[in-house]
Amino acid sequence: MTSPPRAEAAPAPAEPAGRDPGRARVRMLALSFMGLAHLTVLRQRYKGAAFAAVEIAFLAFVPHLLTRLGGLVTLGEPEPSVPVKFRDNSLFMLVDGVLALAVVAAFAAVYWISVRSALADHRLGTHTRSTPARTQLATMATRAFPVAGLAPTVLLILFFVVVPLVFSALVAFTNYSSPQHLPPGNTVDWVGLDNFGDMLGGDQMWTGALGRVFVWTVVWAVLAVATCYAGGMILAVVLHESKIRVKPLFQAIFILPYAVPAVVSLLVWRNMLNGAFGSVNKTLMELGIIDQAIPWLTAPLLARFTVILVNLWCGFPYFMLLTLSAMTAIPQDVKEAAALDGASGLQRFRYVVLPLVLYQTAPLIIMSFAFNFNNFGAIYFLTNGDPTVADTTVTGAGATDILVSWLYQITIGLMKYNYGSVVAVLIFLVLAPIAIMQFRRTKSFKGDF
Repeated sequence: MTSPPRAEAAPAPAEPAGRDPGRARVRMLALSFMGLAHLTVLRQRYKGAAFAAVEIAFLAFVPHLLTRLGGLVTLGEPEPSVPVKFRDNSLFMLVDGVLALAVVAAFAAVYWISVRSALADHRLGTHTRSTPARTQLATMATRAFPVAGLAPTVLLILFFVVVPLVFSALVAFTNYSSPQHLPPGNTVDWVGLDNFGDMLGGDQMWTGALGRVFVWTVVWAVLAVATCYAGGMILAVVLHESKIRVKPLFQAIFILPYAVPAVVSLLVWRNMLNGAFGSVNKTLMELGIIDQAIPWLTAPLLARFTVILVNLWCGFPYFMLLTLSAMTAIPQDVKEAAALDGASGLQRFRYVVLPLVLYQTAPLIIMSFAFNFNNFGAIYFLTNGDPTVADTTVTGAGATDILVSWLYQITIGLMKYNYGSVVAVLIFLVLAPIAIMQFRRTKSFKGDF
């Protein structure tokens, strides 16, 4: 009698394609505690000990970090019965909270590096062989050298650039202003988007001042770049095409406004254009050209025109040198070919020289726009934002103020730091895309050398 066939055991389910149980285990251990995967699976004792020491040190400071973060949330409690020097200082608590966030961000970055390192060591198969201690240390020093070399710079940028920027931006969401909310006598409170609401439509006077100053800032930046570029281009063409033997002498003369510090030039022009005793008005009156003094710096429209004119005097030498060097680099045979085709001098400049110069100088024009958008000195040292208009007493915004000089007036003059922070955030939102676009156009970002 034939026995029934035995049932075969069901085969074990196949491991899904692409899944590595060892890699998953390494990832789990690396995520659970920094350096644990190196110590247990990967046999990287020294690297694992270094990562573990970082997390242990961080855990030791967690109570202090939580205290700082709690202060960042509350910004202190008002205690009128306590002496002023013992009260909660909201600004210090805000700074400490931002620093605590920076420490947490730095720890998170190191944690991410430890996980990536564990996965990389597993991929290289360090756990499949026994590695001498000396080899482990040498390998760790070699692979950690780029990180160790960049770490000081990254930390300096984090704590001396990013932290102040975040602090300044957070002030825009508080009521930090005079006289009711100035620490340490009084606390500062979070107000959310109230300040942005006031500046962008909630308060008609502040909204009107912001709109007027913003429009003038854009007009100022465009005209400052356009006039300086056009003036520099004209002088560069004249110097490049002229046949006079003393051309270097004229180049030296034209560069003098750029060689003299801008502060000195602006203060000299401010005195020369003074309506009461300025030398410009006195000279014009002595020559019989005018009968009464011209209010160069006291009439709103004329003051804006004067600012652009004086900025042209200070800024055209930079673009003259820039365009002159660009025109010198244009091959002579290109111009000769255009001349042989019958192009006149003006046509050669328009269709040959100008496109090549614009192509080479366009990135610098963009950066010059960003610079003039934030050109505090050209406004402050020449006019100090004057003359005043209807809302200047309340908002501090004069007729020639641009956003950055108005920011100075708001913070130093009116002590409304919350509104000043709103203006700073708006400036950042305008200039950051320009800076990013300019950086993305550079050869270093694209990897072209």
